[in-house]
Amino acid sequence: MAICPPRRGNRKGVVEKANHSAAQRWWRAVPDALTVEQAQSGVDKLAVRMDERRRSVDGAKVTVAELADAEPMLVLPALPFPAELEVVRTVSPQALVSFEGNVYSVPPGMPGMQVTVRHRLGENCLHIVTTGRAVVARHELAPRGAGRKVRDAGHVIALERAVLAQVSDRAPCKTKARRPLSPAALAEAERLRGQAPGTGSAERVVINLDTYAAVADRLRTAPTPEEEPGE
Repeated sequence: MAICPPRRGNRKGVVEKANHSAAQRWWRAVPDALTVEQAQSGVDKLAVRMDERRRSVDGAKVTVAELADAEPMLVLPALPFPAELEVVRTVSPQALVSFEGNVYSVPPGMPGMQVTVRHRLGENCLHIVTTGRAVVARHELAPRGAGRKVRDAGHVIALERAVLAQVSDRAPCKTKARRPLSPAALAEAERLRGQAPGTGSAERVVINLDTYAAVADRLRTAPTPEEEPGE
């Protein structure tokens, strides 16, 4: 039974007025020392009194209880509402997708791709869908948080083939050979060693530390009045 059916303004007003009456007649008069059991008993008595009031429905005088009996609730459905849970996941380099504490396999060649894991409530399986809405995997749902790795047999075979296809039977690469310096390199080294002094830019800079030491010695002691300039 719908308490406030759509497009029933009168029913909505009746429900709101009942809530207002309960708040004014009972809630405002509740003593501070009232226990939970006493409060529940008072609400039940007020509800009985309010349900016994008679109303005119389609020309007939009925109570709220009689009106509720004429509008019984529907039976519970055998299956849950067909709602679907969708989450976006990234495929790992091992061709696995995580969902609710477990991982599920997808075909090889999809590492780093964005896929959607779709699970309909009440079903014992899930689907892995690409961005183009193509279903690439279907697995039996594992218990939540079990840490299981669910792989499809076809995905395992395809992954093994993809890995073995990258393995080569060629001989390993040879190590780097140590070759002696070429005659041109030796001649260039001799030319650099035979340059005259002062030809390089670094050799033209001369730093004399004696001048720096003399200045430091003069600054180490304060000058005497005879040594001060202008006197």
